[in-house]
Order: sequence, then structure tokens, then C-alpha cells
Amino acid sequence: MKNRHLFIFGGSPPFSKKFGEKFADLALSNKGKVAILFIERDGWEEYMQIYTSILEEYYVERFVYLPLSPNTNHSTLEELSSCTGVIISGGETELYRDYIVDTPIGQHIIELYENGAPVAGFSAGALISPSNCVIPPIDNSRNEHLFLNGLGLIKDCVISVHFSKWEEEENLKAALARVNAPIGYGIDDDEGLYFENEVLSETAGDNYYIFK
Repeated sequence: MKNRHLFIFGGSPPFSKKFGEKFADLALSNKGKVAILFIERDGWEEYMQIYTSILEEYYVERFVYLPLSPNTNHSTLEELSSCTGVIISGGETELYRDYIVDTPIGQHIIELYENGAPVAGFSAGALISPSNCVIPPIDNSRNEHLFLNGLGLIKDCVISVHFSKWEEEENLKAALARVNAPIGYGIDDDEGLYFENEVLSETAGDNYYIFK
């Protein structure tokens, strides 16, 4: 089995320089082709440059922009399956979860991940990455803690994003108790964590918190 690579970020793009270089290096197999999954909104074309700029510095030249929707067509799945890296954007976490988890597009992401393609999740993309997708009250329309299935790229943990800005410590501790997970990661907006084979291997800075 190939090594597996997951980058999760507590806030919005861009990549940190260190993680941008690492992601680019991992994605450059077969000349490199990175998919960016996003929910379409006004100005999205200009916003994509924030994702791509750092990777372009490290020689990634090919990007495909795949807007998410309730019904993913076959051509989108074919395009995704040909990619060597995946970025899951930030935004409305509930929609990202509904459009990716337990869908064909989610299964394609899992297959790419298991075959060594790096996956990066920013904010909402980070929250849906583990087996436990925990969405705090501040981040959903029901204003309550949501406990949902995630992609399962990493297991036995809980992820919290915008940790300091959203004052998430008590929510993260409560979520750990609720799902009986052994470890929780609180990630600030300017922080990223890199997991290799589901083990935390590197950080982009010091603005993260671990609860056991």
C-alpha cells in the first residue's frame, strides 16, 4: 500500500510555503494535476488563485475546478479520478458534507487518497475529512452541535477549525466525550497539520492544540 497524505487547515487558503511545497511535490507524479472541489458562488474564479498561487511556485501547472452539487455527473468523476492531488475548499460545512460524504465523489477521493494522492482540506474540507464530522453550533443553520459521518481519511479523532477565533475548546472537549474519540485537534486559522498514514507528522506553525 502506498503512503497516504492528508493536509488539514484551520482557516482559508493559501497553503503555507512549507506545506505548499510538500503538497506540490507529492502531487507532481505523472506531471501533476490537482482537483479543487468547491461550492460555486460569485467571484469563485478569482478566489481559486489563492489556492493555486503557492502550488504554482512549486511547478504544479495543471488544475481542474470541480463545482459540487447534489448530482455529480460522470464527466466530473472521470476528471477527478485522473488527478494526482485533491483540494477540498472551505465554505458551508453542511453542504460540503452532503455533496461529498457517502457519494460517488467521496468514494473517488478515498480511492485517490489510498493510492497516494495528497488530499488537502481547508476549514469545511478539514471538518469532513475524519470519520467523525463534528460541526459546531456557530457553523450550521440549526445552531447546535452536529455529529455526522465524515470521509474517514483519518479515524479516532475530532477536528476543530477556527479554534481560537470561534472559542472552540469546550465544544471540542464535549465532542471528544460524545464520540468517545481518544484525541482532538484544535486548529487556528493560520495553522495546518500534515498526517502521513493517519499519523500527525508535521505542523505549519505552533497555533494548534491537542486534547486527549
